[in-house]
Order: sequence, then C-alpha cells, then structure tokens
Amino acid sequence: MKFGVVIFPGSNCDKDLIETLSQISNEKVEELWHNDTDLKGVDFVFLPGGFSYGDYLRSGAIAKLSPVMQAIKEHADKGGYVMGICNGFQILCESGLLPGALLRNNHLQFSCRNVYLKPVNTSTKITNKLDANKAYQIPIAHGEGNFYADAETIKNIEINNQVLFRYCDADGNINDASNPNGSMNHIAGITNAQKNVFGMMPHPERCFADYLLNTDGQDIFKSIIA
Repeated sequence: MKFGVVIFPGSNCDKDLIETLSQISNEKVEELWHNDTDLKGVDFVFLPGGFSYGDYLRSGAIAKLSPVMQAIKEHADKGGYVMGICNGFQILCESGLLPGALLRNNHLQFSCRNVYLKPVNTSTKITNKLDANKAYQIPIAHGEGNFYADAETIKNIEINNQVLFRYCDADGNINDASNPNGSMNHIAGITNAQKNVFGMMPHPERCFADYLLNTDGQDIFKSIIA
C-alpha cells in the first residue's frame, strides 16, 4: 500500500506522520503539496494536524479549497482511503467528506495533553487491530475539537456504526469528566458511511514508538498495514 501525506501552509505534524508511516510500512511516503492535483498513485491519503492557513475563518475552511482536495474527493468517491488527524479531521468535515463539524472546545481553551480513547467500531481499515476493551492513551492538541452535528446526523452516525472512538477515562469509562472538549456523545473519531474516509482529533503518530514513551498509537497504523 502506497501512502501520501498532504502538506498545507501551516501543517506542523506532516513530518511526524511521514516518519511514522515510513517506519511502519518500510516504504517511501509521498509528500503531496496543497497545490497538487495529482495524488501520485497513492492508495491511502493522510491529512495531518497543524494550523492550515493559520486557522483563519474556521479551522480547515480555507484548506478545503486547495486544489489537492478535489483530487482527494475523487479518490474517496472511487473507494480510495483518506484519513484526517486533528486539523485533517477538521478539513474533512469542512469539505463534506465527513459529517458534522469541529467547534471551539467547550472550555474555550487550547488543550495539549494525553487523553484516553475507547474503540467503538473495530472492523474498519484503521481499527481492526484494536482491542474494544482497552483504553488507549493518545495525545490531543487542539482548540477546536468539539464534535457537533444536528440530531438527525448524530442519529445516523450512531445507527450506521460510524463512530470510531469515544473519549473515556483510564479504565474505559465514558463520562463527562473524561471528555476534553465537549464533543457530542463523547465522539473522538468517525468514519463516513462507506467506511473509507476516517477522521480523529487525537494524534496516534505522537505515540507510536518507544522513544516517544508511548506506543498506544501503533495498533492504528498496524490496522492499516494489515
């Protein structure tokens, strides 16, 4: 499987993600510039974290207009895989590739810390190696991670088993105290109805190796390779 990572002006997690994918796959990872219209034959496109275009207007609202996004939409429409992490998740929601929106954190502060996630759907391309009974410790770093959608959209997301992760505590309990941003239904990550586009706010690329003092993110990337 050939991976590509999109780089927008303001991306700051692209190199972390490229390093992670390179180590996991032992393959060269394609760097896709935001003005590119050719995805260079990649099978799986990643949109990294950061502050694309300085987060002006809304996070991801300008990045969705980048030329590369049209190619990514066409790729996704054909069943190709796409994953957005943090700002990448915001961009996917802004572009309509994923439902809902990421609002300001309910406490109106930027959060940069470890949180815990509980896998909800372990049958997708990015979750098939995860343990549904485990609480995974994954870092967050965002000011707009509060997942929101209207009641009908939330209902459909839940019915269609599109929730990938919910915020939880270290013991796997899902409660308001373990929700770092006020996300509806404690949602930390979702997929589209076709299960080929994925988004999550926490950063698994920041916890994939021993030298990062945390390897809980490894199973997400191992799922993709598998």
